[in-house]
Amino acid sequence: MNMINRRYLGALALGATAFATQSARAQTAAPRRTADAGVAMPAAGRKAWADQVPTLRIGLLGGENEADRLGRFGAYQNLLAETFKIPVRLFPASDYSGVLQAFSAKQIEMSSLGSSGYAGAWLDTNGGIQPLVVPEENDGSIAYHSVLVVRSDSGIANLEQMRGKSLAWADPNSTSGYLIPRFALRRQGIGVEPGQYFSRTGFAGGHEQGVVAVLQRQYDGAVTWVSGQGDPAQGYSRGNLRAMVDKGMLNMADLRVLWTSDPIPNGPLASRSDLPASFQEDMKLFHLALPKTHPAIYEQIERGGGTGYREATHDIFQIIVDLRREEAAARRRRS
Repeated sequence: MNMINRRYLGALALGATAFATQSARAQTAAPRRTADAGVAMPAAGRKAWADQVPTLRIGLLGGENEADRLGRFGAYQNLLAETFKIPVRLFPASDYSGVLQAFSAKQIEMSSLGSSGYAGAWLDTNGGIQPLVVPEENDGSIAYHSVLVVRSDSGIANLEQMRGKSLAWADPNSTSGYLIPRFALRRQGIGVEPGQYFSRTGFAGGHEQGVVAVLQRQYDGAVTWVSGQGDPAQGYSRGNLRAMVDKGMLNMADLRVLWTSDPIPNGPLASRSDLPASFQEDMKLFHLALPKTHPAIYEQIERGGGTGYREATHDIFQIIVDLRREEAAARRRRS
């Protein structure tokens, strides 16, 4: 096993709280958090950086239908516009790669990303994006989990019984919906290429679509993301399952969780690194303060709630960058 895998296995072996501690130590200074007493919204008004950012363009990842995404982010869009006195536009992408391409083309300034999506955009832009903040879970950790789900009436009760069944990945740029489950299942001796262990695998087009495909019996199983905290019967405290429960799309009694990954670093809100430092600072402060000042908006954009946000640096995601490089090299070898 090579050095990247050993390092990553070591990180995955940590518990969620330990992972958060490790990530915090990677910061060059103590990270600011929503929970800090002095965290407050930037003063309202047009900023000097607006000369370089006359319109704030925000990418929205795929994996959920466009109307729901725009609905969830509508109040957030309005609050940003009211706070900084500039137009704010939302760009919902059909899939994860759309946001990565928009960063590369400098067509957006900012987007929330999964860890793998951030790593991919960072590689595609040669370090041209940087993390601003990362969500914290209810216990203060900055980690979440990938889960593999099947219908509860499928008769499939464990991974062994998934042999010869079909599995839906979420998106090739998804951390919990592709990168990590492929890596972790291979680590357990399960071949993840079509026909090796599963009868077939495919991309559902997103997390929500993957779960719907299982419910509609188009696939036997699918991988998606959850906080791993809170009540499993309600889809946990945050994540795709919780969002689907809240929207009335899912009754958790209809699903069975077969497998849960080790902790994965939460994906960051990221922006282009060529933007003014004052812009980066204002966006950090806006989001750090958001859960305190506008909790309903915070819960809408995060698909549930935690303790807020924590200031983030690239070091947190370097392991995922390394794993993306390794996965790309493996693809080139296979082709």
